[in-house]
Amino acid sequence: MSTPPAAPFVAFDHVQLAIPRGGEPAARRFYGELLGLVEEPKPPQSSRQGCWFSSGDVKLHLGVEDDFRPARKAHPALRCRDYAGLLARLHAAGVEVRAATDVPGVTRCHVFDPFGNRIELVD
Repeated sequence: MSTPPAAPFVAFDHVQLAIPRGGEPAARRFYGELLGLVEEPKPPQSSRQGCWFSSGDVKLHLGVEDDFRPARKAHPALRCRDYAGLLARLHAAGVEVRAATDVPGVTRCHVFDPFGNRIELVD
């Protein structure tokens, strides 16, 4: 019996979501101020539009699309350090939080960014 090959990937480098043109200020409020991600400088050779965020090894890139359509099904799922605290902050800011109870043993919810992109938050 042969040994299976090592898995070819070790982690995601980043996840990218689309935002509409001019959406950077709203993205900074939602992803930076509310979710607590830190905005990272983009390399000089990348587009000046959009913005990049991180939290430790979690990297989220927001890229501008002229023909923008929100990702309502496809989504990143972010595992939270302080799930209850984050949900309290989102509720206080008026963000709708939709509990998701369809996966037994997993505490999670969905929120939508200002552009309609779905974000899953996992405890």
